[in-house]
Amino acid sequence: MYTKILVPLDGSKRAEKILTHVAEMARCTGAMVQLLEVVPPVYYVMDPQISYMDINLEETKFRVEEAEKYLEERRQELTARGLVASTLVEQGPIVETIIEVARQQNADLIAMASHGRSGLGRVFYGSVAAGVLQQVDRPLLLVRSRDDD
Repeated sequence: MYTKILVPLDGSKRAEKILTHVAEMARCTGAMVQLLEVVPPVYYVMDPQISYMDINLEETKFRVEEAEKYLEERRQELTARGLVASTLVEQGPIVETIIEVARQQNADLIAMASHGRSGLGRVFYGSVAAGVLQQVDRPLLLVRSRDDD
C-alpha cells in the first residue's frame, strides 16, 4: 500500500511521537521511511526602517548541521529496528517545503505529530500540521502529541 512514508520532524520529543506509528506501519507494508527536517532561514534582527532583511548564513548553516545530526540519530534508531530509512534536511518555509518534498520524493504518505496547540497558542505559533492538512494532495497521518503522552 505505502512504499515511501515522509516523516517531518522538528527536533522535539513531541514530534517524535509519530515514529512508533510509522515504524509499525513501515514494518507491515515494507515502506521506506524518509525523515525530513525543514530549517527556516534565520534572519538578523533588523531596524524597522530598513525595508530588507539579511539571512544570517552562519546561524542557518549551524541549524542545518544540527538537523542533520539529529535526523541521522533517528535514522539509526529506525535502521536498528530493521527498517529502511533515509534523511533529508531542507531550507525554506516549513509547510510549503514539506509539501514540495513529498511531491519530489513521491511519498505515498506524510506522517506527523500535531503539537495539539489550540486557542492563543495556535494563533501565536501557527500550526504546521494544520497548514499541511489544508494544502496536501496525498494521504496524511496525524497523531496528536501532548506533554503528558
